[in-house]
Amino acid sequence: MLKFILPALFSISFASKAQLVSDSLLIEGLHRVFVYDKSVKITPGASLVFVMHGSGGEPVGFAPRAAKLQARAEAENLVLVYPAGYKKYWNECRKASTAIANKENLNEEAFFSAMIDFFSDKYKINKAHVFATGFSGGGHMSYKLALTMPGKIKAISAIVANMPTDENMDCAAMNVPLPVMITNGTADETNPYNGGEVKTAGVTLGTVRATDQSFQYWAKLDGYSGVPVKSMMPDGDKNNSVTVEKYTYQKKGKPEVTLLKVINGKHEFLTDFDIFEETWAFFKRQMDK
Repeated sequence: MLKFILPALFSISFASKAQLVSDSLLIEGLHRVFVYDKSVKITPGASLVFVMHGSGGEPVGFAPRAAKLQARAEAENLVLVYPAGYKKYWNECRKASTAIANKENLNEEAFFSAMIDFFSDKYKINKAHVFATGFSGGGHMSYKLALTMPGKIKAISAIVANMPTDENMDCAAMNVPLPVMITNGTADETNPYNGGEVKTAGVTLGTVRATDQSFQYWAKLDGYSGVPVKSMMPDGDKNNSVTVEKYTYQKKGKPEVTLLKVINGKHEFLTDFDIFEETWAFFKRQMDK
């Protein structure tokens, strides 16, 4: 049973006009928390984007990472929502995860479905334009939403996250084609670019596929074969050794699948361009497909 409880547990400003507030929903006996900017004035038919923190994180500390996109939310008619993992972790698709959210098999689909309904009631969002993005463990949660509830998620963007290996996968994939963007760094020692064990203090998370395997998983599902189109992203930070190669499968009538290969990139946010603005540009390209 789903119930709304009292909102506005706190408010925090991190941009010129942003005012984050916390709210929660009762999902199977647990209060699941989410944060959003109540100051944004949008019109009916707005898009909804879930922006998810990594393992061990929380939404208030993570939200400033999306400050540039948050500042454009009103102009873009966009609602950004920052959900909170249960005790700072998600029940995503990694079977080996020792996080309590996974051990207790929390119903994430019920939580995200309830948030969609909440914002549909509050803002009359366009339920056909619901998207998900996240960093690290939040990227894994994005993969889960794409795998298990594609009827409610239009597209995802996973940042520094590879798909779990077959032996580490505990989600029942619905195998529905979906637009996916993956952003991974070749020097990432936490989420290894070429696959292997994810190394994170305090929790075991098991093994992930190589980036190319994760990319091709979605490309194949979306009906692509052959070589993707390669281009270069703008080099907005001349003070680092990072460059970003872009690989794209894109054809009329099919979902777009894109990989941003961050040469020399680690398990961190890009400084060459804003990944959430790039993510929103990717999501917007999918709206009429």
